[in-house]
Amino acid sequence: MHRRGHVLKLTAVSVLVGLALTGFSSKSRGHGGSDGSSSSSGGGGCSSSSQDHDTSSSSGGTSGSTYHDYDDDDYSSSGSGGSSSGGGSAYSPTPKASPVRDATVELVTCTSVRQPYATVTVTNPNSTSKFFTVTVDFLDAQNRRVERRTEKAFVGGNEMERVEVDLSSPDLVAKVDHCRAEPEAPTT
Repeated sequence: MHRRGHVLKLTAVSVLVGLALTGFSSKSRGHGGSDGSSSSSGGGGCSSSSQDHDTSSSSGGTSGSTYHDYDDDDYSSSGSGGSSSGGGSAYSPTPKASPVRDATVELVTCTSVRQPYATVTVTNPNSTSKFFTVTVDFLDAQNRRVERRTEKAFVGGNEMERVEVDLSSPDLVAKVDHCRAEPEAPTT
């Protein structure tokens, strides 16, 4: 009888242990459910991780927008290069050289027996030195041309030079009554 009681006691303990284990296991399942909710919250974590992903994607977006800013900068830089080019980069129009002007000529003296040449002044209106061709007509009393002579003259920029234009022969002096200088001397 004592032995049977002992068996019953062992059986009861086994049942209690079994129940306890089952209870624990169902609690465990409860925890598992809670774990499931944790999992779900972990899913939320996933979702949160997905949000992190979104954030990282959004930060990627920010990075993208920074890249877009660089694009904008590149565009505006290329735009500014274009305007440099279009106007002087990189395109800059070459300044037009001012046209060369003829020198002005004035008669100072005509020929004489002592001086078988005419004297003129040549004024260079250009800023740089130039060679000019001076022309003088030696005329008789009837205003007919005895001889036409030319002389090359080198005149500094914005300067005036006195130039002598010779007759081809001193024998012609007696035929000359007066002289006429061409008022302009072209560059040579």
